[in-house]
Amino acid sequence: MLKLHGFSVSNYYNMVKLALLEKGLPFEEVLFYGGSSPQSVALSPRGKVPVLETEHGFLSETGVILDYIEQTQPGKALLPPDAFGQAKVRELLREIELYIELPARTCYAEAFFGMAVDPLIKERARADLLAGFATLKRNGRFAPYVAGEQMTIADLMFCFSVDLACLVGKKVLGVDWLADFPEAKALLDLLGKNPHMARIVADKEAAMPVFLELIKSGKR
Repeated sequence: MLKLHGFSVSNYYNMVKLALLEKGLPFEEVLFYGGSSPQSVALSPRGKVPVLETEHGFLSETGVILDYIEQTQPGKALLPPDAFGQAKVRELLREIELYIELPARTCYAEAFFGMAVDPLIKERARADLLAGFATLKRNGRFAPYVAGEQMTIADLMFCFSVDLACLVGKKVLGVDWLADFPEAKALLDLLGKNPHMARIVADKEAAMPVFLELIKSGKR
């Protein structure tokens, strides 16, 4: 059985978790916070979450994990059948990660944990996110999913990145990224109604108090 190592507050962990649930796969969740200890880097060379434990060994990096699941596991397809369609999905996934998720992450400390972020970092995040959402408007199809009619791995990145970027916009940058982007708002609403999201949200809420204590203690 596949084992998913990580913790339920992590958006990257939840991307993989939703993929496994969507495909109807049995899997075991193993609590893992990552880090630089010898035990952590033995599972994940960079000490990152999530990690997928397979019969052949451990895999890290969310995009790699999602591709591995799609290539090796049965269940609902989360990539189109043709090579070009698959490449476009991966293109969208990377654009959302590089130009929305990662810039927004630079402001997570202030948005979610009450820690001030340097104004220069916030201004860089604002500029990068403005460009990132413009890129998504140009390249996303939203018919109704980000790459077309089918839910794909790009929607997993969208679901758990755009929502946090919108909170960063409202709480830290004073921007509503969806004010002129109704297609993205509609897709967030659609994905929020996915039957598996209730479990993911409940698990996240249950894990949040312990995670916040780790943040306060400086262990995360």
